[in-house]
Amino acid sequence: MVQRTSVGLDVHARSIVACAIYVVTGEVIETRFGREPDRLLAWLNRLNGPVKVAYEAGPTGYGLVRLLKDRHFDCAVVAPSKLLPVPGNQAKTDRRDARQ
Repeated sequence: MVQRTSVGLDVHARSIVACAIYVVTGEVIETRFGREPDRLLAWLNRLNGPVKVAYEAGPTGYGLVRLLKDRHFDCAVVAPSKLLPVPGNQAKTDRRDARQ
């Protein structure tokens, strides 16, 4: 059985929406941060490890992935074209993007 917490981030110029799913229990935790990474890093450090993080590539660059990797988080930047659409999902929201 895989024991980890998977985290999806929806990263914008002014905010980050995060969704964490603890694989063993299925518990989902969602929250929003400002663009400063300190609160995000503190939140990630409180999650049950190991923690794997992913976010969609976009105009914000790769500074966040570099920071997370420097702090020893397994982080990937995913091409938007590689994300599977959720069936029946018409409304696009930051929370839904983070969950995806």
